[in-house]
Amino acid sequence: MTQTIRRIAITTGGGDAPGLNAVIRAVVSSAANRSWECVGIRDGFNGILQPDNYPQGGTLLLTRDQVRGISHLGGTILGTTNKGNPFSYPTRQSDGSVIETDRSDELLAWFKREGIDALVSVGGDGSLTIANALHRKGLRVVGVPKTIDNDLDKTFTTFGFDTAVSFATECLDRLHSTAQSHQRVMVVEVMGRYAGWIALHAGISGGAHAILIPEIGFDLDKVAEKIRQRDTQGRQYSLVVVAEGAKSRDGQRALQAPAKAGHAERLGGIGEQVAEALGRLTGKEARTVVLGHLLRGGSPTTFDRLAALRFGTAAVRALDEGLSGVMVALAHPNVNYVSLEEVAGRMKAVPHDSDTLQTGRDLGVCFGD
Repeated sequence: MTQTIRRIAITTGGGDAPGLNAVIRAVVSSAANRSWECVGIRDGFNGILQPDNYPQGGTLLLTRDQVRGISHLGGTILGTTNKGNPFSYPTRQSDGSVIETDRSDELLAWFKREGIDALVSVGGDGSLTIANALHRKGLRVVGVPKTIDNDLDKTFTTFGFDTAVSFATECLDRLHSTAQSHQRVMVVEVMGRYAGWIALHAGISGGAHAILIPEIGFDLDKVAEKIRQRDTQGRQYSLVVVAEGAKSRDGQRALQAPAKAGHAERLGGIGEQVAEALGRLTGKEARTVVLGHLLRGGSPTTFDRLAALRFGTAAVRALDEGLSGVMVALAHPNVNYVSLEEVAGRMKAVPHDSDTLQTGRDLGVCFGD
């Protein structure tokens, strides 16, 4: 017999993304319609595992009044972190060093003590991998896919991606005029981690002349050839979009910081490297624009806002139907449920036979190969 639900919790983990607040509102409102209480956990699971850092409390009871009017807001009212994996929690030692320890049993004990019957975990690959591990240990969990990178498997798209691509495209629209005025090469670095979805979609939509993504090792001689070809045709400027995780055929990814206890490696710097090399190869002035965290901020687009609201309500319906260990997913045009086991630890990269990729090739975009 399915356990009756009276109280659920919600957490938002990983990088922030437009639409998180819409999910929170949807979960709280749907839970309230079923006379369930909803508890928000601050900053991933840090509100539970580091309660002393929160003078006002690491958790809060969420009511309709608290989530009214937040759907259009960027960020998350609960806060978020990508440094709080309870199974590998960064713990400072007396000598100042930091080691990773398993604190998942503490977390589960808190859920039991507080009478939490189920968890809605909103996040990307890391958060959903944690959610799946908690499900294996007996916690009732439903996941909601969130990432601007669109690199989660088993869902048509994730909320946050459309907003990021829309803003990146707007930036490219603006850069066309200044690049043309000065006859420059503009290299635009975008987020995306190890997947090229943002670079590909924004690059094609924004009329980029070259797009470099992690899935295709690039040769900058090919990109320079494309730029010189445009020059001979009287088009004295070029826009190059490069994903932060892109790398040359025989090179390494550009890093701002390597991985360490509690921290994944931090990508960044490839745009500057590409601009320097293209300037040397073409003799043209090359400038770099790094959009970075600008892609994470701002109000969600209509698509992302609606997707987030649909995901949040679907997560509550899943719990009401007795499900656990699943992620709500967009199987266009409907929302369905897939096992967290099928999602955890898997990344959705741009396939080489992607129709969008082929569209770029047919339009004459150079991918450096």
